[in-house]
Amino acid sequence: MAIDTTPSQVATNALQAIPFGSIIGGPLKACIEAQAMAAQTSWQFIQEVGLNTDPKTGQKEAVNVSFQFMQNGRMVQLNVPLLTIVPIPYIAIHDIDINFKANISASSSSVSEQSSSSALDAGAEVTAGLKVGPFHMDAKMNANYSSKKDSKATQESKYSVEYTMDVAVKAGQDSMPAGLAKVLELLGSALDVSDPEGTLEVSARELTLSGGKATLIATYKNNNGIFEPQAIIVQTKPANNNEQPGNVSDDMLTCSPSDDSVVLEFKQAHKYLIKAGSKTIEVNIKQDESKAQTD
Repeated sequence: MAIDTTPSQVATNALQAIPFGSIIGGPLKACIEAQAMAAQTSWQFIQEVGLNTDPKTGQKEAVNVSFQFMQNGRMVQLNVPLLTIVPIPYIAIHDIDINFKANISASSSSVSEQSSSSALDAGAEVTAGLKVGPFHMDAKMNANYSSKKDSKATQESKYSVEYTMDVAVKAGQDSMPAGLAKVLELLGSALDVSDPEGTLEVSARELTLSGGKATLIATYKNNNGIFEPQAIIVQTKPANNNEQPGNVSDDMLTCSPSDDSVVLEFKQAHKYLIKAGSKTIEVNIKQDESKAQTD
């Protein structure tokens, strides 16, 4: 009896019908979507934690953390961009292992059992007699025949299909993109130690008029370490402490502010007070003695 090949054909068709596109593409698509969500989370963290938006101009500014400490016997203030001291979550998928296994078992068995016997039930009886002289002899013969035939056949077929898939995804904190690393490097170089009351500096505290003018450069940094030249004001020093500082007219002083300083051009000899924030510096502008003697 020939073996039945139907289970083998069924198993082969089952193997060909496996959706490899979904099995392999599904985990890959999920990993890509997860990576996109991780990148969006990093961007939201930078936006919400590390940056402030000016409601008037819409410009974004880095959030700074400021704290004071003692340095060289005086109190100073440290201004640090928040993004340089807070770890930015940047999760990336490193490896994706997809292990797929299909177990397809097919078997077919055929059992054939045959037994036969022959028996013919037929009878014949023969009687014969023989007389020889005073003797008489009888003979009797019987013949039987039996015939019997039995047959048995058994056939068995079976198959099974089993799918197994293991997906292993390895992810971790990845190195930052080159652009973000450069931004953090620039922010790190902006780390500054400043005076909690601001810093006011002038190029000289005493000048002599030359050619009817004396030029001085003044700079001011506020307590956040930012140049603020527009905060610098100039007044005349009063003769005694009971008087208030006087205003400076245009024929006494010309101011030319820039992004980080102010160029002061004095035209009259006098004692001036240069102020910014809580800082005050006295500057003495003297008359040219040689010109005074000539006059």
